[in-house]
Amino acid sequence: MSRKITASLFISLDGVVEAPDQWHFPYFNDEMGAAVGASMSGTEVLLFGRRTYESFAGAWPGREAAGGEDAGFAKQLGDMRKIVFSRGRPDLSWRNSEQARGDVAEVAAALKSEPGGDISLSGSVSVVRQLLAAGLLDELHLLVHPVAVRKGMRLFDEGEPSIPLKLLSSRTFTTGVLNLVYGPDIAPPTGGYEEAVTQLGE
Repeated sequence: MSRKITASLFISLDGVVEAPDQWHFPYFNDEMGAAVGASMSGTEVLLFGRRTYESFAGAWPGREAAGGEDAGFAKQLGDMRKIVFSRGRPDLSWRNSEQARGDVAEVAAALKSEPGGDISLSGSVSVVRQLLAAGLLDELHLLVHPVAVRKGMRLFDEGEPSIPLKLLSSRTFTTGVLNLVYGPDIAPPTGGYEEAVTQLGE
């Protein structure tokens, strides 16, 4: 059985995933914290794009050292193997960090074939897109916030082939956030306009 790759993203109602620190925090509660923690359970390897890695590396080691209420989660992140995709030379001072050797699809496919725990991403939209396009992402966890941000990068860009997904689970938090989990749909629905009109007429 191959290792599972799971990606988790904060996303607005209009599909924006950029700069969630500017719109996400009013909706954070214990339900969301538990969902984020559950999505990381069983994870041994974290994949990052450079910008997301730098954001995490700039925050979590300090939180671990501070010994606050999130120090345990910070230590969990620090102890995991972290692989960073970057064309440059990122600062890899956060422990257990390394630069990827190869492109996203090559590295992810190799990791999936190895024994061990699961592989996770948090943010890193460019990496998520490449995994989806290559058919290597097993679960896409979307925490859909009830706000239209109206600016910023969206998860799905234009001009690429469609990617059929299947809803695996859904839950509504008290804040109105939807916790949606999707997986690849290997047998997507078929049919067209004529079939739809026929069904409406029945």
